[in-house]
Amino acid sequence: MIERKRPHPDQRQDAPAPLPAKPADLHDLRFRALLGEADWNRLPPAVRERFSKRLRPGMAVTYVGEITESRRNGAGRLLAQLCRPIGAPLPLHDDLGAAAVVTVTEDGRTGGQFWTRMYNQAHGFPQVIHSSKRFAGPTGLEEYLGCGFGIALAVSADETALHFRSRGYFLAVGPVRLRLPAWLAPGALTISHIDQGHDGFAFVLALRHPLFGQMLHQVGMFRERPIPQLREQDR
Repeated sequence: MIERKRPHPDQRQDAPAPLPAKPADLHDLRFRALLGEADWNRLPPAVRERFSKRLRPGMAVTYVGEITESRRNGAGRLLAQLCRPIGAPLPLHDDLGAAAVVTVTEDGRTGGQFWTRMYNQAHGFPQVIHSSKRFAGPTGLEEYLGCGFGIALAVSADETALHFRSRGYFLAVGPVRLRLPAWLAPGALTISHIDQGHDGFAFVLALRHPLFGQMLHQVGMFRERPIPQLREQDR
């Protein structure tokens, strides 16, 4: 007589139903498509993972850290003040060690991303900067700052970082786009996301003008804040 092997009490006959995907489980191929496979594969794995997260509406990824470098010349300080009416997209202060928080959420209407940056100050309320990245335009990526002003961005990569470089400034009025002439542009903007290992990265913002030189240079060191896990009784 053939004896059937009985299943162990801890073994289940049916495979458990898969858990709902977490925000980090949703893959975003948009930055990968902008770079191309060769440049995308040059990036450190941690950078590829950060820029591959597709968020559901209502969900967010938050990065916390502090400002470690911040310097502006006179022209940079003046430009930051002049940009206040469009949302103050440039740093208004040079406080070092100030706490900083960056939050990324999905823009369901345009298919882009909302970026919110909050920088603490030694005195007064924190500075909050809002912008929207949209996968559109001649370079495939644009950043809208406020009041219709925006920047066309070119994306590139190397073995340590993902770089965003300005390729022209514009003013969008409804369906009309007006490119700002070179003499009115604030300069060449470079934003770099540089891997630091151990789940950390540097966010480097630099603005250089052909006449006024290095107008602004800011470095923030960040780390992703883990998403709280729901307790079993809260599911």
